[in-house]
Amino acid sequence: MTDRIACYYFPTSRIFKMKLVDALVLSLSLALMIVGIHQTVTQGVQASYAIFMFAVALLFWFQYRRMKKPEEPPAPKKKTKPGKKR
Repeated sequence: MTDRIACYYFPTSRIFKMKLVDALVLSLSLALMIVGIHQTVTQGVQASYAIFMFAVALLFWFQYRRMKKPEEPPAPKKKTKPGKKR
């Protein structure tokens, strides 16, 4: 049942087809963004600049990996003869 709900809300369901490496890269980049925001608030932008740059680099790498994947070809449709009715 959850598959039908997921397909209803996310018709392409690309979110659920993420590989482990992609999930780890995205999670690490988001965690570094949070750490960078904390460092900015406590110590200033100069102390957190490298953390933000590393987080942005990981986000670019995640986007590159996602765009590099080939699209799945559509399923072939069955041809029916015009004389037959179902």
